[in-house]
Amino acid sequence: MKGTGMRINIKHTLVSAVVAAALGLSSCAPAADGAGGDDDGTIEVGIITSESGPLASYGKAYLAGFEAGLDYATDGTNEVDGTKIELRVGDDAADADKAVQLAKEYIGDGVNILAGTTSSAVALSMAEQAELNKVLYISGPAATDALTGINDYTFRSGRETYQDVATAGDLLGDVKGKKVVIFAQDNAFGQGNEAAVKGILGGQGADVASVMVGEDVKEFTSFAQQVNEHRPDLVFVAWAGETTGSMWQSLQQQGVFDKAPVVTGLGDIASFGAYGPVAKDIQFLAHYFATAPDNEVNDAMVKAVEDAGEQADLFTPDGFVAAQMVVRAIEEGDGDVDAMIDALEGWSFEGPKGTTTVRAGDHALIQDMFQAKLAKQGSSYVPELVKVLPADQVAPPEAD
Repeated sequence: MKGTGMRINIKHTLVSAVVAAALGLSSCAPAADGAGGDDDGTIEVGIITSESGPLASYGKAYLAGFEAGLDYATDGTNEVDGTKIELRVGDDAADADKAVQLAKEYIGDGVNILAGTTSSAVALSMAEQAELNKVLYISGPAATDALTGINDYTFRSGRETYQDVATAGDLLGDVKGKKVVIFAQDNAFGQGNEAAVKGILGGQGADVASVMVGEDVKEFTSFAQQVNEHRPDLVFVAWAGETTGSMWQSLQQQGVFDKAPVVTGLGDIASFGAYGPVAKDIQFLAHYFATAPDNEVNDAMVKAVEDAGEQADLFTPDGFVAAQMVVRAIEEGDGDVDAMIDALEGWSFEGPKGTTTVRAGDHALIQDMFQAKLAKQGSSYVPELVKVLPADQVAPPEAD
C-alpha cells in the first residue's frame, strides 16, 4: 500500500506532578470503549518515546518512521475500517519513571495500544505496565533481549541484542580460543550486549572479558587502557548516545585499534563522522541504513521520510514497522486486546527490511540483518553494504 501524504493528528503530552499524584503508584484499568476509541470513531494510540535526553535522535527517527508507516499501511487515509487513528505522543526523556507516569495517564484515559520506547531500561518498565493493565505494548528501538517472551502483551518493532551479536559473530569468523573483550555502557543496553556476547561467542569457545563503563562517565582513558590490559584478539563495542564520539577518540588515543580488530553496531547518521580516522578500521554489524535493503517497502519509506524533510536513519524502520503492527492489530482485533495479540502472533509481512515475522511463541521479531563498512565520500562517511544475513540465520533461540 502506498500513502498519499496525509497529515497525522498528533497530541504531545508532558509529564506533570499532578498526573503522578492523581494516578498514584497503582496500575490503571483502561476505559471500556477499547483501544482509546471515542464516540466520534477515533482511536488513540499512545506513543511514549524519547523526544529529549540522550536518545532524542533515536526517538525522532522512530517518530518519522511511524508517521510514514501509518501513511503507508492505511493508504494515506489515517483510518482503519472508517476509524481514524490519532497519535498521542509523550516524551519520556529515556527516564523509566516518566514513561510509567505517561503510560498510566494514557491507560487511565482508555488507551490500550502503547508503542515507541527507545531505552531498554524504560522498555522493561513499560512491559510491566502492559501486563499489569492488560494493554498491547509494542516496543521500539529498545534492544534488550529480556523483552522477548517477557509477557503476552509485549511485542517489539525493532531488532534485539542477540541479532546484533549473531551478526557480529558471523563477521568475526572462528572465535574459538580467542580473547574477546566487551567494551560497553553499564546500563540495560550494555548489559544485554554483554550477556549476548558471552552466550553466543562464549558458547563458540571464545574467552570473554568485560570492561563496563557507567552512563555518567565522560572521560574514557582509563577504561580504554583496561581493554588493552586484557590483551584482546577482538574488541566488541556496545555504545549509544551523546558520548559516542569521545569514546571512540579515547580508544584511538590509547592504541586499541593497534592491538586487535574492533567490531560494533553501525550507529545513526549523526554518528558516522564521530568515528574519525578509525572509521575505516571498524567492522560494523548493522540493523539498518537506507541503502541496505532492496525492496519496494523500503523505497516507499525512504521517499516518504525525505518528502517530510528528514532522512531515513537507524531506527526509522522501527517506527514504520510499529505502525504496520498497530494497523494490523486494529484491523483484526476490533479494539479487543486479546484479539489484537492473536492478530500479531505469527504474522509475517513485508517491512522495510524485507520479509518480517512476529514469532508466535515469544514475540521476537525475525528479520534480516546486515554487515557494513564506512567509506569516505568527500568530507563525510557513507555506509556500504558488505553482506545480508538472512532472518533465520540470526534469529534468537525461542524464549521459554
